[in-house]
Amino acid sequence: MIRFTRRALVATMTALLACGAVQAQERTFKFALQNPKGHPLEIGAQKFAELVAAKSGGKLKVNVFPGGTLGGDAANVSALQGGTIEFVMLNSGILASQVKDFEVFDFPFMFANAKEADAVVDGPFGQKLHAKLAEKGIVGLAYTELGFRNITNSKKPINTVEDIAGLKLRVIPNAINIDWVKALGANPTPMAFPEVYAGLEQKAIDGQENPLSVILANKFYEVQKNLVLSNHQYNPQSIIFSKKVWDTLSDAERKVLQDAAKETSTYQRQVNRSKSADDAAELKKAGMQITELSAAEQAKLRDKLKPVIEKHGAAIAGTVAELQAELAKLRK
Repeated sequence: MIRFTRRALVATMTALLACGAVQAQERTFKFALQNPKGHPLEIGAQKFAELVAAKSGGKLKVNVFPGGTLGGDAANVSALQGGTIEFVMLNSGILASQVKDFEVFDFPFMFANAKEADAVVDGPFGQKLHAKLAEKGIVGLAYTELGFRNITNSKKPINTVEDIAGLKLRVIPNAINIDWVKALGANPTPMAFPEVYAGLEQKAIDGQENPLSVILANKFYEVQKNLVLSNHQYNPQSIIFSKKVWDTLSDAERKVLQDAAKETSTYQRQVNRSKSADDAAELKKAGMQITELSAAEQAKLRDKLKPVIEKHGAAIAGTVAELQAELAKLRK
């Protein structure tokens, strides 16, 4: 009995000392993202906040600001680099404005399925890209997902690749997204995400492209009638942190954030994938007309976008080769 009591006492003291190291300072962090409350990314951000609080004994607090309330992605990244926002979750491809290699995550038809994407972003390739952000004042913590993107518009159903031509489509403001829309004969309109609903409602744009979860959560079905399941692009998301603030944290505090981010990564993907099966049905119920491209049209779409990949791949040839090597191993 005495031995048990001593062991319990030692274990308790060790745990308290560990907690003490983490709880050295009370801190409150801001976490910005573009999607609204109830979206799988926002659910993931809230889970992250819960994990950080639990792992730090309540000393580290994360306040989540969804729906672009702290501005668009570009503004959020700038604020993060300045230390006025600590956390941001955004499309990994947007980080190409900081490190060009991230452009590879915006290449159309790069991943055949979510399993491939997980293996790449969670493995050495994804970690290497996140490590490159440090010199830009950004700490890459983990990857979550937005998922596979699909095209909506208010003009007409899309049954063939040619149906896309002439549409004015909102795109994420970067070069590769502008170019792939042009390659299909459509008119790209770069626009910050918080402006998209109003742009659709006011007919400044005909359509946009996003995963089903985004279309549903942001009620784009209210201003868009047509949806084609094109699955033309997979979007990993990056949870990033301000290096300016990171450099002020203790090792124990950093570990709390790293561990919480890793757990959130797995949790958020599970939430997103379990929801996706129901999203199409909900959008149909809301009045959207959903079409699918035939195998021949899907092949035509891939062929039209190959020159875009070749053009943008030339500037980051080493990174593209690394990714293709990883995918080749996975596909054996």
